[in-house]
Amino acid sequence: MSDTSITPPVENGDDQGQPGFRILAQFARDLSFENPHAPESLRADGQGLQPQIEIGVEMNARGRPDGLYEVDLKLTAQAKRGEQTAFHVELLYGGLFQITGVPDTELEAVLMIECPRYLFPFARRLISDVTGEGGFPPFQLDPIDFAGVYAARKAQGESGFTGSA
Repeated sequence: MSDTSITPPVENGDDQGQPGFRILAQFARDLSFENPHAPESLRADGQGLQPQIEIGVEMNARGRPDGLYEVDLKLTAQAKRGEQTAFHVELLYGGLFQITGVPDTELEAVLMIECPRYLFPFARRLISDVTGEGGFPPFQLDPIDFAGVYAARKAQGESGFTGSA
């Protein structure tokens, strides 16, 4: 669990409209790892086929009645050698955020870009750990451009944010 504040606390209790951002909790909501062809998938392939890896990224956010926001980051990675799946990992990693002083016009972008950006290193570590425990070299996801993913979703008419606090 993390309790991180981006802006320093204001001593008089008045946030004076300054944007504020706190991570109240973070958690693995769902984690799945499949290694369907073990132990053969763990052995070095005599043909030297490097696995082809497909990555998926989804972000969702929703307001809660208590004024907080839940943000989910869903990461999937599938490694294949030819037509055979070497591994498949899926992680739904969530966070509970308190956001203050952000105009409604900018709230969706904060929830869909900044919040996943803070969750990503922890989700990345879990995926690395589980692939390593599955017998593979730990798989390190490359950094993700959440602003680019958000812009692409907006261009397709998708949002990912439901409700407001």
